[in-house]
Amino acid sequence: MITYRSYQSGDEVQIVHVWNNSLGKDPITPKRFRHLVLLDANFDPNGLRLAFDGETLVGCIYGLRRLLPMIGTELEEENGWITFFFVDPDYEQQGIGSELMKQVEEFFQANNRKSIFFASYAPNYILPGLDEKTYPGGYAFLQKLGFKTLYSPVAMDRSLLDFQLSDDIKQLKREREVEGFTISIAQDKDVYEVIQFANQLFNPDWGRAIREGLKEVVPLERLLIARYHDQLVGFCLYGGYEGIPERFGPFGVDPSMQGKGLGKLLLHECLFQMKAEGLHHAWFLWTGEKSSAGYLYLKTGFNITRQFHVMKKDI
Repeated sequence: MITYRSYQSGDEVQIVHVWNNSLGKDPITPKRFRHLVLLDANFDPNGLRLAFDGETLVGCIYGLRRLLPMIGTELEEENGWITFFFVDPDYEQQGIGSELMKQVEEFFQANNRKSIFFASYAPNYILPGLDEKTYPGGYAFLQKLGFKTLYSPVAMDRSLLDFQLSDDIKQLKREREVEGFTISIAQDKDVYEVIQFANQLFNPDWGRAIREGLKEVVPLERLLIARYHDQLVGFCLYGGYEGIPERFGPFGVDPSMQGKGLGKLLLHECLFQMKAEGLHHAWFLWTGEKSSAGYLYLKTGFNITRQFHVMKKDI
């Protein structure tokens, strides 16, 4: 008989094992699970629902709501997130996934949530959304339960083996320098300003990634900034998410300064730094394929590697 309960200390060993057996194209290590789930400030064991056959874990779903605001006092009190779910392949088509989803919805309802998102949670999402190509059954499952696709970001990858700064980029940089723009490696005096810039103009998760990355594992040399005279107008970072050096981002230019090629310059300078450091690839998980950033990445030699559906259900 299948029994269900919430997470208890020690369950993580079986969770990681069954995860890797069920989601083999997106495996996880105990360390990553600890960092992304157990050490998340919003972790609540009641939202991590487990299914067992005797003492053997056969399914899992993780729902969470915001207990700690990203910035200010905003707790997004009507929203909840599911960041992963799986059922052991030997136990599929037995209603286990549906029961786990029912229980996590009850968890959200008990906490007065009105909307559930898969999986656009910050700071510690595993993937941006559901990869339909990799997990067609999972996509159909969410659709059957009433989840609707909101948008479909893409992941991209670029080999750095053939990368170099072109003459056009060097010329563009000279032209912008004449106008008063500079691109440089950040220094300690820039750190606070860059974090506030990212928080206020873009996304609080970007400011968090910069702050926590520099505090824990990221050398300051991996943060590049653009200025117009003394005004900060852009930045880019690599290695900021999970300390993975090849993972590019976050990256942004002041909207009032767009159209001057500053994003192009920052991106190329950052890729140059990555290659100079000995890295062979640059990749990221989340951008809009049809966005201005998406077009810039494609023009710079990035290739789309995956597409994800960010999904929502009202309860």
